[in-house]
Amino acid sequence: MFNAAFALMVLVPVVVAPTSGVAHTPAASATRNASSVEMTAPLDTVVFAGGCFWGVQGVFQHVKGVVSATSGYAGGTVAHPSYEQVSTGRTGNAESVRVVFDPDQVSYATLLKVFFDVTHDPTQLNRQGPDVGTQYRSAVFYTSDAQRAATVQYIAWLQQSGTVKGKIVTEVARLRGFSTAESYHQDYATLHPDAPYIRYNDLPKIEALKAQYPQLWNDRIAAH
Repeated sequence: MFNAAFALMVLVPVVVAPTSGVAHTPAASATRNASSVEMTAPLDTVVFAGGCFWGVQGVFQHVKGVVSATSGYAGGTVAHPSYEQVSTGRTGNAESVRVVFDPDQVSYATLLKVFFDVTHDPTQLNRQGPDVGTQYRSAVFYTSDAQRAATVQYIAWLQQSGTVKGKIVTEVARLRGFSTAESYHQDYATLHPDAPYIRYNDLPKIEALKAQYPQLWNDRIAAH
């Protein structure tokens, strides 16, 4: 005998209310997903070369929003060179610093300003202060088209406005690879503040960051 009541139970789905008290609607799911995205906003990366990497790293490690600043080598034909190889000037690599930053805390434009204003002299060709050679050249190794456009535009403004005296010789190239430098090069300015080279060449840069951009200064250094 056909049981109408049983048929109704089979054909009509049972809707169970969520136990959490929050409706499982598309809008609610979208809100949760948006929150997750905000909590895990992607970091960004750029590599700067401005002479000896000790001072460049020392400056960027004190910039708020910088997650890490790592000394290394970029822009050359040798994938994993040693410091000794790079020092010959024959690998094409430049002493560089990979800067990983949080765009929600510090903009790429701000990092460019610090790079050109504080870390080095962008008018010196294949040298920086007492260090001479292509491995000490000024360069920005970008990781996106947006970074490239911003860099080219900023250099043009610096040149046209007369903010920088002399011709800017900074190389602007896509990052093709980055090799981390030997461990003894990491945090060098922080670990050896009394070394003559650091005291004369690099501490003034770090002090300039604190004096000129106090809003960016972070007492706690970023990782390497």
